[in-house]
Amino acid sequence: MSEFDNTQVQFKDDDFVLVKRDAMISDRKLETKPTTFFKDALRRFAKNKSSVIGGIILGILVALSVIVPLVIKDDIDNVKSSERFLEPKLFEAGTGFWDGTRKRTHTVYDQENEVPAISEKYSIASIKQSLISIKVDEEPSLIDTANVYGHGGYIVIATDTQVAGNDIYMQSKPVAFTSKGNYKIDIVFSDEENFNGGKLGEYRVYLKVGESDDDIVMIRDFGKDYSNISFDISKALEEAGRDSVEARVVFDVKASASEIRYVLVKSISLIANENVNNAELLAAISFTDATEMINNGDKESDGYWACTGRKGIHNSEIKYCDYVIDTYMLVYGDSDPVTYSASEVKTWIENGWCQYDYTVGPESFVRLTNDCPIDVVDSQKLLSRTKKLESITGRGWNYRKLGYDKMPVHLMGTDASGIDLLKRAFAGLRTSLIMGIIVAAVTFAFGLVWGSISGYFGGNVDIMMERFTEILGGVPSIVVLTLCILHLGNNFGTFVIALCMTGWISTAHTTRTQFYRFKGREYVLASRTLGASDWRLIFKHILPNSMGTIITGSVFMITGVIYSEASLAYLNLGLQGTHSFGVMMSNNQPYLGVYPYMVIFPAVIMALMMVSFNLFGNGLRDAFNPSLKGSE
Repeated sequence: MSEFDNTQVQFKDDDFVLVKRDAMISDRKLETKPTTFFKDALRRFAKNKSSVIGGIILGILVALSVIVPLVIKDDIDNVKSSERFLEPKLFEAGTGFWDGTRKRTHTVYDQENEVPAISEKYSIASIKQSLISIKVDEEPSLIDTANVYGHGGYIVIATDTQVAGNDIYMQSKPVAFTSKGNYKIDIVFSDEENFNGGKLGEYRVYLKVGESDDDIVMIRDFGKDYSNISFDISKALEEAGRDSVEARVVFDVKASASEIRYVLVKSISLIANENVNNAELLAAISFTDATEMINNGDKESDGYWACTGRKGIHNSEIKYCDYVIDTYMLVYGDSDPVTYSASEVKTWIENGWCQYDYTVGPESFVRLTNDCPIDVVDSQKLLSRTKKLESITGRGWNYRKLGYDKMPVHLMGTDASGIDLLKRAFAGLRTSLIMGIIVAAVTFAFGLVWGSISGYFGGNVDIMMERFTEILGGVPSIVVLTLCILHLGNNFGTFVIALCMTGWISTAHTTRTQFYRFKGREYVLASRTLGASDWRLIFKHILPNSMGTIITGSVFMITGVIYSEASLAYLNLGLQGTHSFGVMMSNNQPYLGVYPYMVIFPAVIMALMMVSFNLFGNGLRDAFNPSLKGSE
C-alpha cells in the first residue's frame, strides 16, 4: 500500500481564496448578432471568392441570353444566303483585328480580271472595291488539272493500259476545205519524256474524209517526230485532184499493253484566206491556249475535239495570291449597275423616295429616303418616238436592297445560314438554360421526396423503391431520349419529359445516402423522443443538414441537361422548331478549319458556363453545410 493511503489532509481557512469578492459573476452578453441558417450560408458563400466570380459570370451569361436576342433585331429564323460567313467585326476594316476582314493565303488568282478567284456570286467590281490588300506570286505554278483560271500548257492525248491493243484518237468537228481556200494547219508539240508515268508514243496526224478509214489526207505518218508541223492543206488537196472535201483533223496514238503512251500538243492553228465562209469554225477549232481549249471543249461548242482515250492538260500555268478582303463591303457594298423601268421610277417618285426629271438627265436624281434602292443614276434611255423615259440604270448599296437602313455590324460574324452568330448563340443558350432549369427543378423536387422517403423509412420500403430505381436507371438515358424523340418528335416538351424520366434518380440516391447518414444522430433521436412526427423529422431536422450536397448535384444537373441536348444534336436528334445551342454547335462544327470563329465563340460560352456552374455549385455546397455554421 502507498504511504499516503491512511494520511488525512487537513485544510485551513487560508487555503481558500474568494475570487472577485466585490464583483458579481454572471454570463457575458453575446457580442455577435443573431443570424439565421440562410444568412449564415450567404455570408460563407460571399467569402468564397472563386464561387462569387463563378456566380457573376453565370449571372452575366443568363442576362445576355435574355438581353441580346431582344436588342439585336436581325432575323434568325430565315436563311439569308447572301450574308453567309461574314467575319466578326467591332473595329473599322483595315485595323487588322476584329475588323470584319478575311485573310486568305495561296488562293487562285484571276489573271484576266486581276482579282482573287473568290466566288462567282460576287461581281468583279464588288471584289475590287472590297480588297484591302493583295500580293500575287511573281512566278506562275504549273498544274496538271484543268482550271478556269489557268493558261497555256499542253493538251495530253493519252492511251489507257486497260484497253491495250486499241489505238486511241482525238478528232475535231468536220471542216469544209477547198483547194482554193489557202488552208494551212500549224501544230506545235512537246517532246517531254516520262510524263505522269507514261512515255511518248507513236502517232500520226491526218485529215479523215467521210466515214471511210482509207479515205484520208496524210499530214504526218506514224512515228516519233515531235517537231512542229506546218502543212498546206489546199496544196495537198490540189495534188490529190480534189477541189473540196469535208474532213476532220485526226490524231492517232498507238497503244501499249504495258504502259501509257501519250502525245503533248501545245497549239493547233487552222488558217485560210479572208474569203472563206467557215472562218468562225476554223477559229473555234484552232487554239493557242491549251487550258482554255480544255475548259471550253464541251459537245455544244464549235471547238469540240472528241477523244477516245484520256484528254487532259499538262503544265497549265496558274498564279496564286494572298489577300485581305472586307467581307462587309463585299456583301453590303456598292452594287453593280441595275436597269429599272420607267414605271418603277414613277412609283419611287410617287412614294416620296426620290426626285428625278428625265428631261434634265441623271444629274437631277435626288435620293430622299432609305427606301430608294439606288444612290446614283448612271444613265437613262428614252423612247425613240415620244422621247419619254423608258428606263434608267443606277447603282446603290446592297444593304439597302436587303432591307437595312445602314450597313449592319455582326460582332461575332454570321454562320452558314447568314444568321447573326451572337444573337443565335444567346438565343440558343436561353433555350438550353430554360430547359436545364425546368428539368433540374422537376427532378430535384421529385428526387428529393423519393430519396427522403426511401432513406428515412428504410426496410422493405427502401428495398422496393431502390429496386425500382435500379431497374429504371439500368436503361441508358440516351435510349430513353431517343425513343421519346422518335415517338413524340424532337421538340422542347419531348426533351423535358425524356430528361425528367431518369434525371431524378441521381438526386434520389444522393438524398437517400444523406438520410442514412443523419437519421441516427442524437438530435434526431431527441426530437423523436419529444414526439416529433416523421414528416417534421424529415423536413425540419434531417433534410436541411443534407441540402449542401443535394443542391450542388442539382446545380450541376443544369449543365448536364445542356450537354445531353448538345450530344443528341451531333446524332441529328437535336431540338427542331426552336433555337438550340447544341444544334448550332453541331451545324457549325464542319466549318472549324475555314471559319474557326463559328465554333470558337460558342465553345467559349459553353466553357464559361461550365466553369461558372462548377464554381457556383461548389460555393453552394460549402455555404449550405450545417457543420460549417458560424465558421469563418
